[in-house]
Amino acid sequence: MNRIVGFYDRGVRLAASRITEGLALLLLRVALAGVFWRSGQTKMVEGSFLSIDPSQYDLFRSEFSGLPLDPVIAVPLTTFAEHFFPMLLLFGIATRFSAGALLVMTLVIQIFVFPDAWWPVHSLWVAMAAILIVRGGGLFSLDALAVKLRRK
Repeated sequence: MNRIVGFYDRGVRLAASRITEGLALLLLRVALAGVFWRSGQTKMVEGSFLSIDPSQYDLFRSEFSGLPLDPVIAVPLTTFAEHFFPMLLLFGIATRFSAGALLVMTLVIQIFVFPDAWWPVHSLWVAMAAILIVRGGGLFSLDALAVKLRRK
C-alpha cells in the first residue's frame, strides 16, 4: 500500500511542478487563442493581410443583429480583437489582460449573439480564460521572462 501512495505522491509532485504547469498553461493559451484566431480569419478576405471581407457587415446586420454596436464599428473592432489578443496570448504577453478581453468577448457573444451556446461551447471558453486570468501565462511566456528581468 505504501508503494501505491508513494507512486501517487510522486505523480502529484510532478504534475504540480512549475514546468508541468507551464506546459499546461502554454497549451491552454494556444487552445484559447486558436478559437478566436480562426474566428477572426473567417472575417478576412482570403489571402489578404487584415482586409475585412465586406460581406461581414451584412452578416453582422442580419445574423448578429442583437449586438448593441453598429456593424460599421463592430466588424473592425471584432476582427482586430480576434487577431490581436490571440497573438498576445500565443506569446504570453499581457496574458491576464488578453484573456480578460477574450472573456469579455465571449460574454458579449453569449448574451447578444448566441444565447443558446453556453453549454458546451462558451462555458469552456470562459473556463479557459478564467484559468489564464488567475494563473497567468506560466513559465513559458514572455510575461514570465519580463518578471524575471525586472527582478534582476
